[in-house]
Amino acid sequence: MAKIEIFDPAMCCATGVCGPSVDPELTRVASAVFSLQQKGMEVIRYNLGSEPEPFVTNQKVNDLLMEKGPECLPIVLVNGEVMKVADYPTNEEFAKWSGVKVDELAHEKPKKKLNITLNSIN
Repeated sequence: MAKIEIFDPAMCCATGVCGPSVDPELTRVASAVFSLQQKGMEVIRYNLGSEPEPFVTNQKVNDLLMEKGPECLPIVLVNGEVMKVADYPTNEEFAKWSGVKVDELAHEKPKKKLNITLNSIN
């Protein structure tokens, strides 16, 4: 079973749903990671902003950061080997590395819509 490690740049969260706009790429990656973890796969994400230690202690990641700077993030390791630099894996790459089918990584859209009414407080 493959161990996938993703070394993210400094950001407030890994899902892409915080801040003024949603980053669909971060949402896709978070969804794929969640799906793999639910299947028992070892997928770990490290955030430079909140978990700097793995960026220092992993020699391959540290060397890339020293050579190229933070622009090389995200860095993806599979079983300790650098597989991708400066970009997130596609669902096809996640599937290849994990042995899971691509369609198992895409979540279905919710079948029910939620109607929420917000009342302002004055």
